[in-house]
Amino acid sequence: MNKKVFNWTFSQIVKFLNKNGFVYTHVKGSHHYYVGKNNHETRIVTVPFHGSKNIKPRTFKGIVSQSGIPLDKWNV
Repeated sequence: MNKKVFNWTFSQIVKFLNKNGFVYTHVKGSHHYYVGKNNHETRIVTVPFHGSKNIKPRTFKGIVSQSGIPLDKWNV
């Protein structure tokens, strides 16, 4: 089933980012930072952690934009 921009949790996003070459760098408050390369460009992605709550669609779209990974790759 396609998730699109709904029903992504923190752990699912982190797992996807790790699978695509992003590595954890640091945490500041409830925001975790990941660095990776996409199209030979270094990218920093901020992922908010709020327990097991789903990430809001607008926040998820921001994460997708920061990562540079096309949305269709996220819809696995």
